[in-house]
Amino acid sequence: MKRRTVLMGGAAATLSLSMGARAVLAQEGPLKVGFIYVGPVGDGGWTYQHDVGRLEMVEAIGADKVETVFQESVPEGPDAERAITQMVLGGAKLIFTTSFGYMDPTINVAAKFPDVKFEHATGYKRADNVSTYDSRFYEGRAVIGTIAGRMTKSNKIGYIGSFPIPEVIQGINSSFLHAKKVNPAVELSVVWAFTWFDPAKEADAAKALIDQGVDVIIQHTDSTAPHAEAQKTPGVITFGQASDMSAFAPSPRVASIIDNWGPYYTKRVQAVLDGSWKSEGTWGGMKDGHVLIGPITEAVPAEVKAEAEKMIADITAGTYHPFTGPINKQDGSVWLADGVVATDEELSGLNFYVEGIVGDIPS
Repeated sequence: MKRRTVLMGGAAATLSLSMGARAVLAQEGPLKVGFIYVGPVGDGGWTYQHDVGRLEMVEAIGADKVETVFQESVPEGPDAERAITQMVLGGAKLIFTTSFGYMDPTINVAAKFPDVKFEHATGYKRADNVSTYDSRFYEGRAVIGTIAGRMTKSNKIGYIGSFPIPEVIQGINSSFLHAKKVNPAVELSVVWAFTWFDPAKEADAAKALIDQGVDVIIQHTDSTAPHAEAQKTPGVITFGQASDMSAFAPSPRVASIIDNWGPYYTKRVQAVLDGSWKSEGTWGGMKDGHVLIGPITEAVPAEVKAEAEKMIADITAGTYHPFTGPINKQDGSVWLADGVVATDEELSGLNFYVEGIVGDIPS
C-alpha cells in the first residue's frame, strides 16, 4: 500500500503568500487535496490508516475529480507550518493535517490563505476555513479493556501512552474501567513514551512493562514494535492500534481498534466539490463507522468474544456509553454519579485518572 507522491516545491515554494493564494484560486482541473502525516505511511498504524482513507476517498470520488498529495513524517511544530504552506503554494485547495500537534500550525497557515480549506484531526481550534475531526477511540478501548480484564492471568495490564493529552487519557481510563469491571483484581501500569512513532522507544516501553509482570499490553502509539517485543514472551497478548496489525494475529495481537477514515475523507472532499463544505467539528464513533474493532482471534475464549461483541453492539446502538457513572476520580472524589454519562465537554478536556490507577499524569 505504500505510495509516495512528490509535492510541488522548488520555484513554487518561493512565491509570495499573496501570489500563492491567487494561484490556488486560479487552478482548474481536479481538486488538489493534501495530507500532512506525523509518521511514515508504512508505520502500520495511525499514519498508515489515514493513508488507507486517502486512497479509499480517491477510489470513491474518482481520480478524474480529485488529485492527492501528501508529506509523511512531518514533525509537530514549526516544520509543520512550513510543510502546510508549501502544500498550499503547490495548489492544494483542501488540506488534512492529521496529528494533534499540527493544530496551531494549521490555524496559522489558514489565516494567511482564507480561500483554502483545512481539516485538522484531533484538535479543537476552528476558523471559518478550518474544521476539526476526531473519533471516539475510548469506545474501542472499552471493548479491548474488557477482553484484557478477562484474559490477564497476572492481573497486570500495561498501557503505552504517547502524550498526556485528553484523547490518550480517555483511552487509559476507559481501558482500566472496563478491565476492572470484569476483573476487580486488575492493576494498570502506564509507561509514557512521549512519541507517536518511535519503534525503539515503543519496544523499550513494552519490555519494561513485561519485566514488571504485565501479560497484556495496550498501546496508544503507532508502530507494531510492542507486538514484536511481546512475541518474545509467551503468554503476553497485545491489541492493534489504529489499524488491524493482523500480521501479529492470532497471537500476541488478539483484537484491534481500527480508525476508519475513508468515509469521512470522502464526505468532506465531496462537500468541497459540490460547494457545501462549512467549518464544523466532527467526533464520530462506532455508530458512525469511524471506530471499528478488528477480528477477534481464536486466542480469545468464545464467551469473552461474545461479551466483547455485545458491548460493540450496545455502543453502536447508543444504549451504552463507556463513561457512565458511578465513576470516581483518582483521589476518590465523585466524578460521575450513578447513571450519569460524561459530557463531550468533560471528555474533551479530561486531565485526570480515574480511581484505582496508580501514578501521576505528566505535566
